[in-house]
Amino acid sequence: MEWLSHYWWIIVLVLLLGIFLNVIKDLKRLDHKKYMANKPELPPHRDFNDKWDDEDDWPKKKP
Repeated sequence: MEWLSHYWWIIVLVLLLGIFLNVIKDLKRLDHKKYMANKPELPPHRDFNDKWDDEDDWPKKKP
């Protein structure tokens, strides 16, 4: 088991290479044109930050 303490980095490289190859294989299977054609509509974003704009903390400039 002493070889494992010397060559652990080779095992890590083999695992990373396998993960990388699986990611490439899965990304090749995706069809982005089909997804963009059938993309679901997103609901409008409900953001209440516009109400904060009414409460202006800056002092008013007098002309």
